[in-house]
Amino acid sequence: MGIKSLMTFRDAVNLALVREMERDPSVFVFGLDVADHKGIFGSTQGLVEKFGRERCFGTPLSEDAMTGVALGAAISGLRPVHVHIRADFLLLAMNQIANMMSTLRYMSGGKLTIPLVVRAVIGRGWGQSAQHSKSLHGMFAHFPGLKVVVPTTPQDGYGLLRASIRDDNPVIFLEHRWLYDISGEVDENETVPLGRAAIRREGDAVTLVCTSWMNVEALKAAEILARRGVEVEIVDVRTVMPLDEETIVGSVNRTRHCIVADYDWIFCGFGAELAAVASQRCFGRLKQPVERLGFAPVPCPTTRPLENLFYPSAPTIIRAVEKLLGLEETDLRGESFYSYEQRFKGPF
Repeated sequence: MGIKSLMTFRDAVNLALVREMERDPSVFVFGLDVADHKGIFGSTQGLVEKFGRERCFGTPLSEDAMTGVALGAAISGLRPVHVHIRADFLLLAMNQIANMMSTLRYMSGGKLTIPLVVRAVIGRGWGQSAQHSKSLHGMFAHFPGLKVVVPTTPQDGYGLLRASIRDDNPVIFLEHRWLYDISGEVDENETVPLGRAAIRREGDAVTLVCTSWMNVEALKAAEILARRGVEVEIVDVRTVMPLDEETIVGSVNRTRHCIVADYDWIFCGFGAELAAVASQRCFGRLKQPVERLGFAPVPCPTTRPLENLFYPSAPTIIRAVEKLLGLEETDLRGESFYSYEQRFKGPF
């Protein structure tokens, strides 16, 4: 363990890039506007000045072609970190991702390594609407050969990104845009291995299995529920693939109740996979069926009131816990819930 420093998520991601670029000269960062003066929410600021334009540079707005460049660089022995401002437009690069990146190590009999990280921003901003708000982690994890990471804390932003850059397999690294302003302690000497979930809060009433921003909402919900003696346990999956089933199963077996809070649509989503794991492996212990929370089954709306209905939140989780346990509803009037949209200023 080293000395811990308090820093924001954006600074933790930035520091991870700096440390890996210092450690390994084959690591470079590129993507649309990464060398801009504001540097992707601040996460790539200072890289050009420190490492030069050969190792940090902007690209044309061409997701398919630039992802192909990243793949070619990785096959050739470099370790690219390809940055996308929004995960939605990774869909334009799906041939490279699903047909090339995910398969080439297998198809070469292990002779090729693909040490490539694709960073992309997911989730809610303000008025992001239907084409700038997707998560897609379940879709990427569907393809064998891809690793998929959804960090929540500054420590995980730092440690998981360093582990992803060092991995010899392609990694999709998805960062929620509201996380950049969250602060926490970061130990520079601590990397976080891929494939290990984290228990964010211990409890005995219900297990909340959460992805990305839902961990933040779950912690707020847990704080309110605890006042009435309901202690929930929060499991942050951290990596969608590889998935740490043992931590999830261990928690559900202890609490005997499970709510999956996935930051995506419910139908055909990753939440269904989590629910299946809990249902199959904890069947004899569960007191009730697993509940799933996620986006409303519509394209994301633009206006703030409709966004509040579309995205699951701390109140959504509180009501789900109360229903599962047969409790009367808590009076939430006067509660102060997170208003990160007031702090979010956009990538530029």
